[in-house]
Amino acid sequence: MQIQHPTASLIARASTAMDDMTGDGTTSTVLVIGELLKQADIYIAEGLHPRVITEGFTQARLKALEALEELKINSPPSREILLDVTRTSLRTKVEKELADLLAEVCVDAILAIHKTGKELDLHMVELMEMKHKTSGDSCLVKGVVLDHGARHPDMPKSVKNAFILTCNVSMEYEKSEVNSGFFYKTAEDREKFVAAEREFIEQRVHKIIELKKKVCDGTDKTFVVINQKGIDPQSLDLFAREGIIALRRAKRRNMERLTLACGGTAMNSVEGLEPSVLGFAGSVYEHVLGEEKFTFVEECKNPESVTILLKGPNKHTLMQTKDAVRDGLRAIKNVIDDGAVVPGAGAFEIAAWAALQKYKNSVKGKSRLGIQAYAEALLIIPKTIAVNSGFDAQDTIVKLQEAAEEGVTVGVDVNSGEVLNPATAGIYDNLTVKRQIINSCTVIASNLLLVDEVMRAGMSSLKG
Repeated sequence: MQIQHPTASLIARASTAMDDMTGDGTTSTVLVIGELLKQADIYIAEGLHPRVITEGFTQARLKALEALEELKINSPPSREILLDVTRTSLRTKVEKELADLLAEVCVDAILAIHKTGKELDLHMVELMEMKHKTSGDSCLVKGVVLDHGARHPDMPKSVKNAFILTCNVSMEYEKSEVNSGFFYKTAEDREKFVAAEREFIEQRVHKIIELKKKVCDGTDKTFVVINQKGIDPQSLDLFAREGIIALRRAKRRNMERLTLACGGTAMNSVEGLEPSVLGFAGSVYEHVLGEEKFTFVEECKNPESVTILLKGPNKHTLMQTKDAVRDGLRAIKNVIDDGAVVPGAGAFEIAAWAALQKYKNSVKGKSRLGIQAYAEALLIIPKTIAVNSGFDAQDTIVKLQEAAEEGVTVGVDVNSGEVLNPATAGIYDNLTVKRQIINSCTVIASNLLLVDEVMRAGMSSLKG
């Protein structure tokens, strides 16, 4: 958004930074900063100095972080926990049915590429968009989807049990890199030049065809060549006669991911072609959508890179689904990195409120008012959940506070407005998101309170 107001733009930036760091918690950040300022304003109106309130905020922040550490649940990232966290994150962004489908897709994608003890690289999950059907048809492809097809009409459209050769070899006439001239006296000389050049390229093609014959003849296996550079029509024709699918000008990113998905080694020349450099895929087929062609490389044995295929009837739906998937993947990564989760549905905010109420009584002086304001501000999260679900905020908060004072972990049930145990309902939040909210919101709110006058936005104030 193009936000002119300096205070609003600062809050918006905090929210954006939150998204960049953790992939979630953007709305919570805006709500909590706003509520911290609102609660502080009540005391400032009575003549309390902002410095005293911010001192209380600082003490309350540390206490809230302690409450977070006590509330967190250490858990190995099992499929169930990952699904619960991803569902909790996605249901706030897209409708329930789609959220549950995307949660399954995201978790399966991460589990396919996650190696214990290694840093998780989310770039190994490619997001591929197809304007086709509805977003409910989105799915996980354990392999690679390329956004182009074979370039020859006679090539097979679908093959099973395919050996995959990924290479970066030019199979077309190359322009020389330096300015050079060919001089010939007769048309025959020119033909010889052309034939020699052609033969040079055909030798490369024949080496690949020889490898194909070596590994495929007498078996039910097939052969696919995916090349980063060009393949000219004559070379394509030679491949087509052998029943080889050949794709040219594949993106470099896909080349790197192909070897991770199918195995094998990417080759930069046709010298030393061995069966050991080939990858393998159970199914390779072409899918045509109007003018566009897609090539699916599927059923890879141990893919270290997978593709999430996003479908939707229009650009807007695809963008919305893509953002949701990206947030879902980040939520899973956070759980794996943290090794812990936090009960959701506003449970942490209520627990932190209860902890701050006890802590406030042990603090002397005016700064306890800052702690009181901080505790009240945290309640905005469960209040918002209750209001969004169509229930009375005060009614819900009182029930939650009564339960929290007895030391029970409770959250808001969005279906009934009553209290519920988030763990039994499978509602979990990311630990790192909650930690980030506490830290960033406190700092931003304190800074805003300590600024005496915010310059008015726009040029109007400069005219005088």
